[in-house]
Amino acid sequence: MKAEIVAIGTELVTGQTLDTNSAWLSRRLAAAGIVVRWHTTLADDVQENVAALRIACQRADLVLITGGLGPTQDDLTRQVLAELAGVPLVLHQPSLDRIQDFFRRRGRSMPERNRLQALHPAGSEVLPNPRGTAPGIWMHIGQVLLVALPGVPGEMMPMFEEQVLPRLRAHAPAGVLLIRKLNCYGAGESAIEERLHDLLQRGRVPEVGITASDATISLRILARAPTLEQAQDLIAPIEAEIRRRLGPLLFGADEEELQHAVARLLHQRQQSLACAESVTGGLVASKLTQVPGISKHFLGGLVAYTDAIKATLLGVPRDLLERYGAVSAPVAEAMARAARDRFGADIAVSTTGYAGPEGGTQSDPVGTVYVGLACAKGVFHRRQVWIGERTDIQSRAAKDALDLVRLYLLGVEPL
Repeated sequence: MKAEIVAIGTELVTGQTLDTNSAWLSRRLAAAGIVVRWHTTLADDVQENVAALRIACQRADLVLITGGLGPTQDDLTRQVLAELAGVPLVLHQPSLDRIQDFFRRRGRSMPERNRLQALHPAGSEVLPNPRGTAPGIWMHIGQVLLVALPGVPGEMMPMFEEQVLPRLRAHAPAGVLLIRKLNCYGAGESAIEERLHDLLQRGRVPEVGITASDATISLRILARAPTLEQAQDLIAPIEAEIRRRLGPLLFGADEEELQHAVARLLHQRQQSLACAESVTGGLVASKLTQVPGISKHFLGGLVAYTDAIKATLLGVPRDLLERYGAVSAPVAEAMARAARDRFGADIAVSTTGYAGPEGGTQSDPVGTVYVGLACAKGVFHRRQVWIGERTDIQSRAAKDALDLVRLYLLGVEPL
């Protein structure tokens, strides 16, 4: 079964809202052994939607649609499906009763426009929505199954899990598509590809792909098999070989980020961590505090953005700031050393650099970042020159700081 996911909403194509529904649905369909071949994003336009869905029906067996089921004038999915099938819209009284009750239970009267949400193409099935006012639609056009779901993730996800997925599993070919993602940091995409060139060749089973995003390189192992256990058996030896070849470059799997790896290692080593940030403006601390339970090991941090704060609150010697400048290896090391002392931490990490667009020198241009690390073994630093916008440089600098901590905890020479 080949599937296409169609996300409808002008806010999606204009970039005002990020389409997270398509990615989530792709993962859930893969777990059911259904291969998603296409993602399509459309604005709120009837004729463009009809044209796009005609194309989808020519190439896919299953078309999942999200969005456009609300009560406003730009919610057109019901009308589009009716026109595509050549049938009228008809009232579904049970849906209207549920929508009226939805408002009644909240002490409000139903606006007349919400009556539109009880309409559905003649011959289709209605998927009840106990969490909102937008019912879903299940219908066939020829041999193609089309399923329309609400765009709101909190309504779409449970409707898919409770009503759509069980029916799809009953009709889909037996089997699963399992995807294992391995995440790396510390080398570029081409360098990692060189180490894994034979594993990345097209036509291999299981298939291995590579992508880069914000200095993180991810490897995806895709295995198709009749059962989950057989798919896992296909992936296991490839994953083991990738881990052997990449060593400490590989920090985590699936949705793990560098902060999760650092938190795990801090717990295993029973170490505490503090940070002193300049260029990253608290981003290192923010990433760490996303991890549940990190308070057992992360003591805190200080954003020392100006030279005065670096000197007065953090205690960086003024002569270092005057002699070398705030963006320098000696200042990065002094910041880390001071943070370790002030917080009483086993390890402290620091960041200082030029995020741009102004600043920089001939020897340290915009994008230069120094990361300092103070620990029981001494004080170290690492210099990187990042390319990108200000937020890109800050994000990569924060990752680099976390990676330096990770390598130290692994016992890998960080310099």
